[in-house]
Amino acid sequence: MKFGFVMPSGNVHEAVRFAEAAEAAGWDGFFVWEPVWGNDPWVTLAAIAVRTQHIRLGTLLTPLSRRRPWKLASETATLDHLSNGRVILSVGLGAPDTGFANFGEVIDRKTRAELLDEGIDILSGLWQGQPFNYEGKQYHITETTFFAT
Repeated sequence: MKFGFVMPSGNVHEAVRFAEAAEAAGWDGFFVWEPVWGNDPWVTLAAIAVRTQHIRLGTLLTPLSRRRPWKLASETATLDHLSNGRVILSVGLGAPDTGFANFGEVIDRKTRAELLDEGIDILSGLWQGQPFNYEGKQYHITETTFFAT
């Protein structure tokens, strides 16, 4: 059995200290919350990555329908390289609305599910490092090559 520590909130400095302590105590993973506002989870995890050696890193859940898949592909590939392969990416719909509607984001479950499904296809395609294009209901990508770090 493996064990992970979840830090739902707090500042980046606290997160780094908790992650260092979790690693020293033998925990297997350290996960942060991905809120609408507040500390960016991927920047927080990058700070943790440079201060730890073995503990796995990720978000509690990344609501992929709220993110641009190509940006998330870049962020996670960069963090995975920085951490020497310790990233765990957990994606899903997320809560129906935890403040996203305030910013004009789609909150309809069906549309978010389409964005999630297409986003997973795009992440997988981009991470291959080969020429990639995509034609979906929500996303249209002309041929590009993603250069993962």
